[in-house]
Amino acid sequence: MKKDVIIVGAGPAGIFTALELVQKGSKKKIIMIEKGRSIKERVCPKSVTNKCVSCKPNCHITTGFSGAGAFSDGKLSLSYEVGGDLPNLVGADVVQEMIKYTDSIYLQFGADTKIEGIGVTEEIKDIRRKAINASLKLVDCPIRHLGTEKAQDIYFAIQEYLLANGVEIRFSTECETIILEDGVCKGIVISDKTGETTSIYGDHIVLAAGRRGADWLEKVCAENDIAHAPGTVDIGVRVEVRNEVMEKVNDVLYESKLIGYPKPFKNKVRTFCQNPGGFVSQENYDNDLAVVNGHSYKDLKSNNTNLAILCSHNFTEPFNQPIEYAKKVGELTNMLGNGQLLVQRFGDILDGKRTWPKELSHSNLVPTLPDAVAGDITAAMPYRAMTNIINFIHAMDKVVPGFASDETLLYSPELKFYSNKVKMDTDFNTNVKNLHCLGDSSGWTRGLMMASLMGVMMGRKLL
Repeated sequence: MKKDVIIVGAGPAGIFTALELVQKGSKKKIIMIEKGRSIKERVCPKSVTNKCVSCKPNCHITTGFSGAGAFSDGKLSLSYEVGGDLPNLVGADVVQEMIKYTDSIYLQFGADTKIEGIGVTEEIKDIRRKAINASLKLVDCPIRHLGTEKAQDIYFAIQEYLLANGVEIRFSTECETIILEDGVCKGIVISDKTGETTSIYGDHIVLAAGRRGADWLEKVCAENDIAHAPGTVDIGVRVEVRNEVMEKVNDVLYESKLIGYPKPFKNKVRTFCQNPGGFVSQENYDNDLAVVNGHSYKDLKSNNTNLAILCSHNFTEPFNQPIEYAKKVGELTNMLGNGQLLVQRFGDILDGKRTWPKELSHSNLVPTLPDAVAGDITAAMPYRAMTNIINFIHAMDKVVPGFASDETLLYSPELKFYSNKVKMDTDFNTNVKNLHCLGDSSGWTRGLMMASLMGVMMGRKLL
């Protein structure tokens, strides 16, 4: 089989590569390979079972058309300062201009026209003043909130548009490896759900495997001498508090993007993926690794706000397996929870004791992930990361009084796998001819907007 463009992964980066080619009138033959299912077939059974059943062969939350983005809270960050290191590769001005264009495509397919976090200057100044007092940096970032349920509708519309315009999408199909001949990438080897393998040849191969495929891409790079280097891995927790605690920040900013370097280690610690009125959720990765996430709907709301606190870890020689390191932390946490996520009250962490189920029922705060196991996350979390998180929460309390209350809940593990950074030029060319890497798995982006616009840029370069 021969195609002009082969795209591995139907997450935002891969989707917007194909979409830009189609919308610009390209006649190239495009095929997308996706290990998960089409978006309407991605149904998490937890709504019926009330607990994660570890779907096989792949978790419906993390795989399938639009990747984990379809089941996230669906936030588009509209600032080049948020979403990874792509501005360092192609320039901040270029990225900001591309955000405007990419945002217009989301609007074209039905995104909400409202932008959060603008027009309340004095209130933002007050929050920033408190952040400065706490030695934290507040990053201004307008947000377009798609909502979990609305994001699925938007991506379904894009999926149908691509199919109607001749893009071939193969679902339930995995890319086994790439085909190299004399240092040139000629294609890929795929396997379907029956195990049958097929070779597909193409002029340009785009690997956009998403955060879900970061470890796979790292192996492909190592096996085929694709220039790359271990980058950052994020290890942290998801914090849940009552909406009343976060009320001002929720109303003014929707998402508070705060960064700090708490003593004694001074590692970068940041907030991520804030969900006002949201729900804590579970995702499952390879080898049944359960990790925590969060989302928020446009219509359905809870009494709580959740957000991630992530501690960035950079490793030097001789260690070069940051993804495996983070997985080990997650596996140990899962072991303590008998395969489930752990939840612990902040006050119990400070008191040096585990949390018991009956203690959760005594709080103002009712967990939105009821099957999380009350326990002791400090028994699995590395000392450095735990110390950073505790000190960051105390700093957050100066910005948001009540954030560090005894009943504040911490869920673990929250892990972000995008540590492998592929070395590329500004046209996204790797050292292997005709091979390109995009999105979160490339190590250059984090989140929907940056991955999407990187796909747009790739599409333009392939016209």
